[in-house]
Amino acid sequence: MPMLDDNVREQVVDFLKDLAGPVRLMMFTQEFECEYCAETRQLVEEIGELSELVSVEVYDFLADGEKAEQLGVDKIPAIAVIGAEDYGVRFYGIPSGYEFTSLLHAIRTVAAGKPELSEAGVQALAEVTEPIHIQVFVTPTCPYCPQSVTLAHQMAIASPHVRADMVEAMEFPHLAVRYQVMGVPRTVINETVHLEGAAPEPMVLEKLQEALAGTEG
Repeated sequence: MPMLDDNVREQVVDFLKDLAGPVRLMMFTQEFECEYCAETRQLVEEIGELSELVSVEVYDFLADGEKAEQLGVDKIPAIAVIGAEDYGVRFYGIPSGYEFTSLLHAIRTVAAGKPELSEAGVQALAEVTEPIHIQVFVTPTCPYCPQSVTLAHQMAIASPHVRADMVEAMEFPHLAVRYQVMGVPRTVINETVHLEGAAPEPMVLEKLQEALAGTEG
């Protein structure tokens, strides 16, 4: 049974019809011990059918461990969204509910290879020289989460030193506990700096700088 009904499929076709370039959805799965792996695989395969510029590659997390390590994929289900280059845009957990829009926006932005950020934001990220890891914890029913996920992915596209993950909190409860996720969205930067709610770009950049200062210290 398809995950996307005819109405949604038409909307996706329209949204992806003018992609600036090809995009690969590299999905990592494992049929056992992964609650939403099959559904996530079906979802990306259905998206891949709706645009000639979107290709889908499915890998086994264990059998293709070298590929997973190369892409920094450490849990499943996982989707790496790759354009002309790997910008560090990742989804961990099924991007369903409101997060489906985050995946579509990631495909469009990765295809273009240009972040939709303010000039000040682009400049600030151009000056980043140390690794930054942004994790945005979400749930499918959170209407404010896609804003935070999309912003984090834009920052990853803007800087080769930034990697940004959507993490579905309910699928990875051990991480939700580790990072004290009491509500979503919760953004965690370099393990130590965190931000609650759908914060605007300047506030996230400020927290990013805070994380960098902590690294330098």
